[in-house]
Amino acid sequence: MKTYYNHLHAQHQGKVEMFRGALVPCFEVPARADHVLAELQRRPLGPVLAPTPWDEALLEQVHSPRYLHFLRTAWAQWVALDPANADKDILPSVWPTRTFRSDIEPDNFAAKVGLYSYDAGTPFTAGTWAAAREGALCALSAAHAVLDGDASAFALSRPPGHHAGADFFGGYCFLNNAALAAQHLRNGGCRKVAVLDIDYHHGNGTQAIFYDRPDVFFASIHGDPRTEYPFYLGHADETGTGAGLGANLNLPLPRGTGYTAWAQALEVALTAIGRFGADALVVSLGMDTFAGDPISGFQLHSDDYLRVGQRLRQAGLPTVLVFEGGYAVAEVGVNAVNVLSAWG
Repeated sequence: MKTYYNHLHAQHQGKVEMFRGALVPCFEVPARADHVLAELQRRPLGPVLAPTPWDEALLEQVHSPRYLHFLRTAWAQWVALDPANADKDILPSVWPTRTFRSDIEPDNFAAKVGLYSYDAGTPFTAGTWAAAREGALCALSAAHAVLDGDASAFALSRPPGHHAGADFFGGYCFLNNAALAAQHLRNGGCRKVAVLDIDYHHGNGTQAIFYDRPDVFFASIHGDPRTEYPFYLGHADETGTGAGLGANLNLPLPRGTGYTAWAQALEVALTAIGRFGADALVVSLGMDTFAGDPISGFQLHSDDYLRVGQRLRQAGLPTVLVFEGGYAVAEVGVNAVNVLSAWG
């Protein structure tokens, strides 16, 4: 298995996020990817490679040009307001909600940040664009390896991506790596692609990007949005719209769910993907289903991820795996490589 590693990921390192009414140290830290890389070096599954320098125009197949321009220029705009801002992260403080307009980009920078975000837990730093862009290239490279005949490939990157929509960031995510991988597979000749999100938190951005499309099936196993972030998407009655009706499957589970019930949901998802007739599979590989995760609520254990990987491989599809969440930092490397080892 080839791993495409984002060597720029540590350029994105937020200082604080808003959590339960307080500014706290960020849960999404560079050590997450570092631990996965270290475990891949200890238990090598194949080469660890730099991504191909793909044309940035490919990002526009998933994200709006206006949003991408904001991401490229946000830090420069922030520092231009006040040179002292160079020592502070960007955090949004105001958002458009129901009845507000979003078609006009404000001139006010704080309002502009709010237009393109949906939470105050996703700091934007001096290196965010460079890290997110390189991560997107990792996802595109992994997808291309699969198009070239590899049975699987892994995009090891941060920040994660599955909460990012076509024109918004949040949930620690800026560019939707899984969606970019799925679109690259479609462009490369796959007639149908499935995205399976097994992060504890619903992949709201991925769902929104493909919700009206019949060629990309999205399935997600996640914490019940009535109590779990991102709260406002991920219910079982969300099945797609228009031409995409029936191509979206949400399997919300209650906090405290253990492996047996979680694995039953995985069977439901894989059966649906089989019926869909996908030519390739993209897995949003979130490791925050682990029992020790500090901001999640499922009860999977390290050995369970060996079985998860085996079951995913048994699906028999060319597979791109994209690193998403997982905040029990010390264990995230072992858990992630336990999944990947099924292709080793």
